[in-house]
Amino acid sequence: MIVVAFALIGCICTTQKTFAQIANNSSFNISLSEAVQFAKSQNKWVQAARTEEKAAGEDQRDAYQAALPAVNISSAYQRFTDLTLFTQGLSHAATGPRHPTPNATATGVDALFNIYSGGRQRAYEKEQTSRLYLSKINTEDQSGNYALQTATQYLDLVRLGDLRKFILEQLKRAQSRLANINALYKNQKVTKSDVLRAEVMLSNVELSLQQTENDIIITNQRLDVLMNVPDTVKLNPTDSAGMPKPLPDSLMQLVDHAGTAAFNVRKAAENVELQRARVSTIRSAGLPALAFYTAYGLNYPNYLFFPSVDQAYAVGFVGLKAQYSISSLYHNKSKLAAGRLRVKELELQQQATTDNIGTEIKSYYIKYVESLNRIT
Repeated sequence: MIVVAFALIGCICTTQKTFAQIANNSSFNISLSEAVQFAKSQNKWVQAARTEEKAAGEDQRDAYQAALPAVNISSAYQRFTDLTLFTQGLSHAATGPRHPTPNATATGVDALFNIYSGGRQRAYEKEQTSRLYLSKINTEDQSGNYALQTATQYLDLVRLGDLRKFILEQLKRAQSRLANINALYKNQKVTKSDVLRAEVMLSNVELSLQQTENDIIITNQRLDVLMNVPDTVKLNPTDSAGMPKPLPDSLMQLVDHAGTAAFNVRKAAENVELQRARVSTIRSAGLPALAFYTAYGLNYPNYLFFPSVDQAYAVGFVGLKAQYSISSLYHNKSKLAAGRLRVKELELQQQATTDNIGTEIKSYYIKYVESLNRIT
C-alpha cells in the first residue's frame, strides 16, 4: 500500500479509452495509468461528488441572487353582496346596495431592497462559497481515493498473475514428480507412502492454483466496479511489477507541502472559514437593518375620500424601513459565544490534522524508501 500510494504520482499519462470501447470487449488490455485515469472520471462515487459540487455551485449563485431586490405583483377582485342593516337588535332589518359600488378591485406592484442588514447577506454568500470549496475538495478527495483503490487492485491483479505463473510451474513439477514416483513404485523402488505424499503435494498445488484463480476473478470484478465497467469485462494488466517507480528525491516536494496540500488539511481550514461565516450571520441578527421599499397600485373604487367615489385611482410611494430587534441583545449572546468557541475548536482540529498528516506522510516516505531498498 505504501508503494502504491507514491507510485500514483508517476501516473500522469491520460487515457483515450471510452466506456463504450470497454463495454464492447470481453477482454481489455489496460495500463496502470489508464486504469487510474478512467476510475477518476467514471467511478460512480466520483460522479456523485461532482454532482454535489454542481449543486453547491447553484446554492452559491442563489446566495448572490438573494441580494437582488424582491419584487411582487398582486391583483384582487371582490364583489360584495347587498348590505343588511339591523336596528332594535335583530328585530328590524333593511337591505340595500353597498356604496358606491358592489365591485372592488386592486392591482399593484411592490419592491423591497435591503440596503444594510448587519452583514447577513455577505455572511450568507461567504457560507455558500465555503460549502462550494468543500464540495470541490471532496470531489478531489474522492477522485484520489478511488484512484488509489484502483491502483491497489490493479497491482494486486499483477501480483496474482505472477503468482499464477509460478504456481503453474509448481504444478508441472508436481505432476512430473508424481509420474516419476508412480513409475518407481511400479518397480518397487519406493513405498506407497511416497506415492501418497506426492499426491498430497500435487493436490495442495492444485488447491493453491484454484484459490489464486478465484482471487484473480474477485480482484478483476472489484477493478471493474471501481472503473464503472460491466463486471463481465476481463481486464488484462499491461504493466508489470518491474514498472518504473518514482525516485525518493522527486517526492520531497510532496512531503514538504503535505501540511497544506492534503485534502483533510484543506477541509479543516475551510470548515474554520465556514464557521466564521456562521458567526457573522449570528452577529448580524443583533445589528440594525435598513431597507428601501416602494409600491404602486391601481384601485377601485376610490376610498381615499369621504364619501367614497365610484372611480378608479392610482397611487404609489417610496420609503425607507429601519428595524432593530432589542431582544437580540439577550437572545444572541449565548449563540454568539457558542459560535466563537466552535471556531476555536475547529482551529485546534485544523492544527491537529496538519500535525497528523505531516507525521503520516513522513512515515510513508520512510517506508517507501525502505520498500525500494528491499526490492532493489
